Formats: sequence, C-alpha cells, structure tokens
Amino acid sequence: MPMSAAPHADAPPVLAVCALRIVFGAPGASSVAVDRIDFAIAEGERFALVGESGSGKSVTALAVLRLLRDTHVDGSIRFAGKALTTLSEREMRGMRGTEIAMIFQEPMTALNPLFTVGEQIAETLRLHDRVSANEAARRAVSLMQRCGIAQPAMRARSYAHQLSGGERQRVMIAMALGCRPRLLIADEPTTALDMTLRAQIVSLLVELQQEAARSGRPMAILLITHDLNLVRRFAQRVAVMERGHIVESGPVDTLFAAPRHAYTRRLLDSRPQRDVHPLAADAPVLLSADRVTVRFPTRDTARWWRRSPPRQALNQVSLSVRRGETLGIVGESGSGKSTLAMALLGLQRLSGGQVAFDGLPLRAYLASHRRDRPTSANRSTLRAGLQVVFQDPYSALSPRQTIGRIVEEGLALHQPALDARERRARVVQTLAEVGLDADVLSRYPHAFSGGQRQRIAIARALIVSPRVLILDEPTSALDVTVQQQVLSLLTRLQRTHDLAYLFISHDLDVVAAMSHRMLVMRDGEVVEEGDTARIIAAPAHAYSRALFAAAR
Repeated sequence: MPMSAAPHADAPPVLAVCALRIVFGAPGASSVAVDRIDFAIAEGERFALVGESGSGKSVTALAVLRLLRDTHVDGSIRFAGKALTTLSEREMRGMRGTEIAMIFQEPMTALNPLFTVGEQIAETLRLHDRVSANEAARRAVSLMQRCGIAQPAMRARSYAHQLSGGERQRVMIAMALGCRPRLLIADEPTTALDMTLRAQIVSLLVELQQEAARSGRPMAILLITHDLNLVRRFAQRVAVMERGHIVESGPVDTLFAAPRHAYTRRLLDSRPQRDVHPLAADAPVLLSADRVTVRFPTRDTARWWRRSPPRQALNQVSLSVRRGETLGIVGESGSGKSTLAMALLGLQRLSGGQVAFDGLPLRAYLASHRRDRPTSANRSTLRAGLQVVFQDPYSALSPRQTIGRIVEEGLALHQPALDARERRARVVQTLAEVGLDADVLSRYPHAFSGGQRQRIAIARALIVSPRVLILDEPTSALDVTVQQQVLSLLTRLQRTHDLAYLFISHDLDVVAAMSHRMLVMRDGEVVEEGDTARIIAAPAHAYSRALFAAAR
C-alpha cells in the first residue's frame, strides 16, 4: 500500500484540540464523556484515535463538527486557526462538507432510504459547489467510479438497501470527498467490511489523500477506530483513549513496538484465542442445506417496467451443522453469506434446493400456520429452535421497548403457559447468563454500549431455548476487548446448552478462534470447505489464499 511521508514536525496544525471537556446531562446528573484532552493534526497527516466503546472517540469527532446536543463543551477547538466553538451555526454549516467532512460508522443509517445514492452525492455538490443538477449528477457518477464502485452509472440509480456494505461505505466516501475537504473524519470506516474490502478502502483513502496533496489542497485524516491492525497499516500518529482521557500518544511504529501504558498493552494483547472443544462422535445434524439456490429478480431502474435477467445470489450451496458444532462462513461482501443465513432461517424464498432443520424440511414447518397443531413440525418449533443474532444490535433492538420487554417477547410468544412472574424470572436468569444485571430491565437500548446491546440480542435469542444460533457478524461492530468478551460468552453458552452455531464473519481471526469447520464463499458459491485449522494453515483455493493474505 503506498504511504505518503509523515508531515513535517513544524507544519502548522489543521486541527488543534486543547483541554477539550465534554459533559452530558444537566448539572447534578451529568457525566463526563471527555476530560481535558489535547491533540493536533498537521496538514496532510493521518492521525488515529483508538479506544474501546465509550472511551470518547466518536464524541470528540462530533464535538469538532459541532453536532452534539444536550452537552456542555469546554476547551478550544481550532481549525486552520479558526475557533470553531465561537462560530455561528450558519458559519458551521458552511464548514461542514467543504472544509471538514465525515464518514459515519453505519452507512445504512447515514444514507437516506428515500433517495438514490447518486442523488445524495449530487445534493452535496449542488449545495456546496453551486453547480447545476446535470453537472452534479455527472460528478457524482465520476466520484463513485473514483471510489471503486463497479458500474457507477447504474449504481448511482440504486437505493442504499440495494447495495452491499462495501458499496455503501464507498458511497459515503464519495459523498465526503465531493467538495475536497481539508480534514476528513473517518469514524470506523471499515468496521462492517470484510478483509479485502477493508484493505481496498484503506488504499483508496491513501490514494485520495495523495491526489489531494498533488492538487495543492492537502487533506488530513482523523481516523476513529478500534481496529489496531487498521491503525498499524494506515495511520502515522495515534492517540489511545480510555474513559475520556488520552493515556498515550505518539508515532504508530513507536507506540506499537513499545507501549508504555497498561491499557495500550491490553488492547494490543486482545487477539482472539482459539478455544474449540471436539465434537461428540454421535452428535446429530441439526441444520442442513442441500444444493440451495437463490435468484433475485431485477428490473432496469431507469425503465422499471422492463425485467432484467435475475441475479444469482446463491448457487447450489450445501452444508450441515451438528449439535455442539460451530460452522464458520467467510467471504467478501456480496459473496452470499447473509443471503444464505436468510435462506436457512426460512426468510428467503429458494429458487432451488432444500433446507432441513432437525431432520425435517423447512417447508414442513412453514406449511403450518397454527402453533397448537399436534405435531412437532410447526412454525413455533422452527422459530424457537432456530434463532439469529444480527450484525447491528442497535438496529435489531426496538428503541421504543425496554430491555425487559425485548427479551421477554419471544418467551411470551413461544411459551404462553408461563405467567408474568415466571417470565420475569426467566428473563432475569437469561440476562444473568450473558453478564447483565436485573437493573437493566427498565432501560432502553440507547442507554447501552455496543457490547452490552449485543449481549441483550444474544439473551433475546437464548431465552426461547434454541438448538441452533445463526450469528451474522455478531462481533464486527465491537472493539477488540469487548469482542473477546462476547466470544468467550458464546463459547461458554455453547458448552452449557450444547448449541450449534452458524458463525458468519469477515474477521478471519474470529472464525479461526470459534469454528470447527469453515466454508469459504465467493459469488454465491462455496469454493472451499473443511476443517478450520487445515484451511487456515494451507488454503487450497486461490481465492482463499488471497482472502487470508488481505487479513495479515
């Protein structure tokens, strides 16, 4: 990856933060999120803020852009000599996008679902560069092409939900770079991306930064992340945050080679460790797929009445998962991993093949509409026995329901004979299993960190006593130490309840630590499968070798 030289030590800072203090809440009931931190970023520099969830990284970035509400901010934030804290809101609106741009962590949340992605990129150009609608549309397509999006003219007419995670993140980068900002804030820009896309995005940001320098308008990048490998490959300087304080900072090579603070050493030592127990010889197959094929109908977005050839998302995929086993599924974005999960759950119509749960075809369960049907093959048996934990717990948990209600809901549906007192006792017991106290019952999802929300999502799935859990990127949005805690939790729950896991992830370290066997997917097909340790040590397929090389 081409890396530009570090900025000169005497170069004036494009961003200087001094004694920044951020307090949430009203006096008497306030909490300090950031406590008197200092850092500066030079023109053209790549600077990283690293720390666990809740350390204050993202809050700091939002304070720079003046996007925080219901907070008290003290200290100095100066951009190119201007004190941002003294500017009017109108002046700040003029700065956002043109001088300081931001790539948000969750592009699906940041992008408007009612407008095409091309329209959204063009809107920023019309507002800030005052260009015509036609010129803005043309430049939007050019930006998408520059950011590595295939068929950019067609993708520009797509909506956010029609793009893969990697494509959505590239759209966010295109939108942020449209007005050539002097400072780009990238808040976890590669969190939900697979290893090869992560490497591509990092290379893209470096190339775009180098282009900006050649054009005479250097662009500094403030990277906010918990991914230490990303910091090592991308940043020139790094500051480590813990509980609102910067505990250590310096050049990346120096800090990673000889960390001085105990917290930094703990972050660097949080690599997942393999902890897989052998399977019982007689462990039965609980979930299987036989030559599963899924095709999606498509239409020409410009001529909606005209059908295009269907897109094949899965092509004759076969697999099996035994009781107590973890089957890992890896592959790039768009390889079909999540589509396979939906097919196995019976939430995606099949174009061919068959899925079976506990020895019976899914259609036998789905054909029954009555929970009281006197047979083991009914929808309730399937939905309770086959549960899922999604990638983004914040989107998966209803913001209008308390944690107690969220966890209890499935129990009330699948075990209606229990009364309210019995259900509450089960909820408290299940929350305790995932490491949460009963005092969380009356709180709402927004009050919890990412790791806590993922524990709640696991408790919601676990409370109905499932036999198989499909885990779709369950740790991708978590920092390294919380990720390790969730993996340890999943390992303990598997052994306690003899659960089978289908573990979908783009993080090869996580899959290597958790899974007995592995499937490698590409373009909807399985290109390699077998024992995890064997595939990691000596991948047979060229695609597997390229995938693993990108993770190193």
